[in-house]
Amino acid sequence: LTQQIANTVNEVTHASGVGVIIEAQHLCMAMRGVQKQHSTMKTSVLLGSFRDAPDTRSEFLHLVDN
Repeated sequence: LTQQIANTVNEVTHASGVGVIIEAQHLCMAMRGVQKQHSTMKTSVLLGSFRDAPDTRSEFLHLVDN
C-alpha cells in the first residue's frame, strides 16, 4: 500500500521526490485480545530526491520523526 501511494503521488504530481510513511495498528489483534494490543507497524517508501539525496532524505525523516 505504501509503495502504491508513493507511486501514484509521483505519477500525478511529477515531483522531484516523494516520501510516504504509514504507521498502522492491526485492530483485529486488539479486538481479539492479543497481548500486544498496542503494537504498530510502520512502512516507508522514498522516491527521487528523498531517496537519492542524503541531506533531503535526512531532513524528511527528521521532520516526520517528530
